[in-house]
Amino acid sequence: MHPQHPSAASLIDLGKRYWLPVYRPRDVVLDRGQGSRVWDTEGRDYIDFGAGIAVNALGHQDPDLLGALVAQAHKLWHSSNVFYTEPPLRLAEELVQASGFAERVFLCNSGAEANEAAIKLVRKWAAAQGRPPQRRVIVTFRGSFHGRTLATVTATAQPKYQEGYEPLPQGFRYLDFNDAAALEQAFAAGDVAAVMLEPVQGEGGVLPAAPGFLARVRELCDAHDALLVLDEIQCGMGRTGTLFAHVQDRVKPDIVTLAKALGCGLPIGAMLAGPKVAEAMQFGAHGTTFGGNPLAAAVARVALRKLASPQVLVNVERQANDLRAGLARINEALGLFAEVRGRGLMIGAVLAEAHRGKAGAILDHAAAHGLLLLQAGPDVLRFVPPLVITDEELAEGLGRLRAALADYAGA
Repeated sequence: MHPQHPSAASLIDLGKRYWLPVYRPRDVVLDRGQGSRVWDTEGRDYIDFGAGIAVNALGHQDPDLLGALVAQAHKLWHSSNVFYTEPPLRLAEELVQASGFAERVFLCNSGAEANEAAIKLVRKWAAAQGRPPQRRVIVTFRGSFHGRTLATVTATAQPKYQEGYEPLPQGFRYLDFNDAAALEQAFAAGDVAAVMLEPVQGEGGVLPAAPGFLARVRELCDAHDALLVLDEIQCGMGRTGTLFAHVQDRVKPDIVTLAKALGCGLPIGAMLAGPKVAEAMQFGAHGTTFGGNPLAAAVARVALRKLASPQVLVNVERQANDLRAGLARINEALGLFAEVRGRGLMIGAVLAEAHRGKAGAILDHAAAHGLLLLQAGPDVLRFVPPLVITDEELAEGLGRLRAALADYAGA
């Protein structure tokens, strides 16, 4: 006999009592998952269109990931970077080979840590060139999201994430995304060491870089001896239809940061360093206790191989087309969206003017109809389902979405 499962209400009470109240989760306690479907502790099922914020790219309970986890769990969980272990060494090699530009890899535990490492690498590289601190500026873009540490939240050009944490670190300059003329003007000051951006802004509303924008950023960085840093934490690892999103923009970065789908649910991050910066950090310049953990690295190796496979990338393109078509049909009936944008299975439905600010309310309706959905700010519904979502799961999810939106519209 299995012990009776605690009630959802009692578990939620624990969260409200003991968690630092920085989150506002929906009153659902998820219990298990399979593919693109999850169940809560009350036995209700949900189609997962959020994938743990674009993390569970291979869905839930992928047998190859599970096999890698169990095999490594029976060997070695942790050793620290005082010693070598095979999984992170192999993972670093495979990331370099897959990237087509990188020479070295720094493994860490999260996207914020990967971006923190990238910021430090930019500054270390600029210092080695003899640039004084005031000439080590990193340009980022409004609407970006780069993390929650003090440096990465400063790089995140959104005041709502920064309020109350002043004084913020110096050395960042904010521009409008996709504004090449403003970037040209920013370089005129002669103090820019790097430009840091997401090829598709995630939290900022699922907004892709405009055609040609990344290429122009690369040109300007080359002309002014600055680095191009691409944050692919959300849009990378197959999410947009190619393993690395920037491949679609035909640019070669100096630094790329990864996390989220790299571990498909196990916490891991990576910073990939190209030839210009690969030797800029030497012994003692940076470090991590858990980064390169053999358990996470063993899983990430399998995730990387599967996410780069033609089967997954073809599915991304096919299901992205079906998802867009489904959203168009829903919008013809209900007229809730002003625009649908994004790349691959990273799609944002921008709410029409009359429904601006209501994304959170719509998410409540979605959960009530058995659909897990995300928002990207108050005005955008974000769709980032597992990259392996099946025809049946997608169709069922769209059906539940239509019912939820009809319920919202009639409320």
